[in-house]
Amino acid sequence: MPPSQQNLYPDKLWAETPLIRSPHLSSHLQAEVYLKLETLQPTQSFKYRGITHYAQHALRTHGPDVHLVIASSGNAGIAAASAAKILKLRCTVFLPHGVSQPTTDYMRKEGAEIVIEGNYYLQARQAAQKAVDADPKAVMVPGYDDPLLWEGHASLIHEVKQQLPTGTKPDAIFCSFGGGGLAGGIIVGCRTVGWDDVPLVTVETHGSNCFYQSLSLNDGPFAGDVASRPIANGTTPEHNAQHGVTVAHLAELTSKATSLGASSPSAAVVKMALERKGDIRSVCITDEMAMQAALDFAGSSFVALLDHKMLVELACSATIAPAYKRDVFRRLVSSDGPETNKVPTVVLVLCGGFKVSLDDMEEWRRIVAADVATGGEWDVAYNGETFTTSKAE
Repeated sequence: MPPSQQNLYPDKLWAETPLIRSPHLSSHLQAEVYLKLETLQPTQSFKYRGITHYAQHALRTHGPDVHLVIASSGNAGIAAASAAKILKLRCTVFLPHGVSQPTTDYMRKEGAEIVIEGNYYLQARQAAQKAVDADPKAVMVPGYDDPLLWEGHASLIHEVKQQLPTGTKPDAIFCSFGGGGLAGGIIVGCRTVGWDDVPLVTVETHGSNCFYQSLSLNDGPFAGDVASRPIANGTTPEHNAQHGVTVAHLAELTSKATSLGASSPSAAVVKMALERKGDIRSVCITDEMAMQAALDFAGSSFVALLDHKMLVELACSATIAPAYKRDVFRRLVSSDGPETNKVPTVVLVLCGGFKVSLDDMEEWRRIVAADVATGGEWDVAYNGETFTTSKAE
């Protein structure tokens, strides 16, 4: 562990994950592309960082009788269950209907109590809050909206700074965006290590893009006046007085990238994103483009020289999808400025996730093949503008 992390996180439970240079994507993009492999956390997701950090704080604050309660659709609940087992704490996970059997089995194996409530995450969270209100020993473990979580997630940026070649500052950091926990951690981490000016590229899927819609409701990276921007169907704006921003509430989540399924983002993360020195480059892609990237990354496609032999869920493959499309990547990582011949260095944070299987990959292969056969192109939304990219690999 780097010395700086030893001081900041003396009792950490998470793993220091590798940062590897991708020879395939680096050659493909004529860039230095590094992958931060959060897929190798004990629970296969970056969420293990912040949630174990929060659980340890709860133990120090409330003692060994503290009862951890969390609402989740999967990865956060697994992280909380695993943390509770290591720390010998009671844990209850509230899940909406539809969570897969392997996911619930994993949580039970770790000793968590499971309660199924509601059809959406928000309904499960409301039930979890009632349970916390009724139990004086219970604390609600947040899924993505809390400074302690961001402090834990920020550890990955401390690692990246130590792992990159000496003196290297990335020209952009890519991550997926669900409710904002990962982005919040990256923003906090970048601020701490002196990278607040590094552009952050956040990737969502159409049908699960609460952050993109929220940015459109505020002054920031999108062009034009806020009042002139259309509000997407099914989106309700809500002003958050505490943080002075407007956030979007999505009435329905239609993306198959269920780990990105937050109906609204953290207002605090929206504010941090709007106020940071570095650009926020908000991108939305189709589910099919994320599926194609997952297939490419695993080696289940015809792009044999670009694969990495790893399975990742759609919330994770969304992050790497722009790297498989040169035209998309070049829009997001420009070479403007005095060093026009400079080879850009980028870090793609592979957030990980438990919810992927060979059966999923086969289903995605069928979906992508059928979509490609219809012809046309995929729509990509970028900071208020839309362009298209080829479906061909």
